[in-house]
Order: sequence, then structure tokens, then C-alpha cells
Amino acid sequence: MAATRSTGRRERLRAETTAEIKRTALQLMGSGGPDAITLRAIAREMGMTANAIYGYFATRDDLVTALIEDVYTALADAVDAAWAASAKDAPAQRIQAWAHAFRDWALANPEGFRLIYGDPVPGYQAPTGGAAPDAARRVCVGIAALADTAWGSAERSHGDGDFDWDDFDPGLLDKVRPAFPALPPAGVALALRMWGHLHGLVALEVYGHLRAQTLSPDKLFHAELVQLIRSLGLVAERRRG
Repeated sequence: MAATRSTGRRERLRAETTAEIKRTALQLMGSGGPDAITLRAIAREMGMTANAIYGYFATRDDLVTALIEDVYTALADAVDAAWAASAKDAPAQRIQAWAHAFRDWALANPEGFRLIYGDPVPGYQAPTGGAAPDAARRVCVGIAALADTAWGSAERSHGDGDFDWDDFDPGLLDKVRPAFPALPPAGVALALRMWGHLHGLVALEVYGHLRAQTLSPDKLFHAELVQLIRSLGLVAERRRG
């Protein structure tokens, strides 16, 4: 029994230290950029020796991979939950729910957003298949779902685009086509265009580029979202709060 308690305590302490290492890495990135993530710098911040921290992550790349997997999974969980909570027969509501969940997560986790969508960590080599393949697939499918849910009305204005399957990366199609077999190439193009609208404003906000231009970035985001939804032949809901 004593041995079991001792093992449980060690595992708990290891989990706590691992979580602190990850938090410290993101804090360093927030203050110094991606190249500030080094095991030695993290050890210094935590009052550990460099050798001790190698007991948790053998290489800097191992740590970065773990960070990407954590934050990407958290993002996928957030947008998936918002999508699942919205009414299946209300495409405009579903798009707005997904979009607001994406923005809310990004603003609450700016370092995480920068890690997966911003400047790459210098010298980082992702493992084969990517750092967070499941989360990346879920977010990719979620983006395609935005176009798919609107396609019934959007096809009239967006269905005549000169797109074919050869215009897209095979890896993207491997994720999208099994999930939405009826979505044509023009629909996949629409998904990417919708992603550009949403991601662009969020990235500007996360990186601080809107601060000098507007005191109400939420209004700007909502206006862009409403215009996007109208372009799909749908009616947007009123702005939140």
C-alpha cells in the first residue's frame, strides 16, 4: 500500500512539473517569440537544472510537439463543442457559433494561437504525420463543415467557381471528402475562403495589429461574419451581448 501511495505521488508530481514546463514555455514564447523556447531557458525560469528538465523532455522538439498537440487539441475541443451545441437545422447559427468559439479561444490563448498559426519555432522538426494530426484533422473538417452546412443556399452564388479536385492538396482532400462526399470542389474552395475571412481578423487581433485602429474589434469581427453569412444566402443572428 505504501509503495502504491509513493508511486501515485511521484506520478502526480511529474504531471505537475510537466504542466509547469509547458506553461513556462508558452510564457517565454509570449514575451520573447518562438525562438525563446529552449529547455535551458525554461529550466532557468523554473529554478531547475538543465539536466533535470531533460528527464521530462529529451529534446526541445519533443516539448514543442507536446505543446502543439495540447493547444491544437484544446482548440479542436472548443470549436467542436460550439458546433455540437448549435442547432443542426440552423446553418447561420452554426457558422456563428464555430466562428465565435474560434475567436474566443484564440484571444484566451494567444501564445497557443501563435504556436499553431504563427511564426514557426526556429529549427523545429515535427514528427512524421505532424505534431497533432488528430486535432488538425478535426479543425480542418470543422472548416469544411462551415461550407457544407451553408451549401444548400450558397451553391447559387458560389457553385459556379472554376475549381476541380486537382486544385487542392491531396492531404486536405483526404480529410474533407470522406466527411462531406457531396461537397464539390467549389464547396471546398468556399470553405478555404470562409477560413480566410475568419482567420484573418482573428490573427490581426491576436498579434495586436487592430489596437491602434479600433476600440471595438468584436464589432468588426461580427460585421465581417454577418457579411460573410449574407453572402452565403443566409440570415445572421444578432450580435452577442
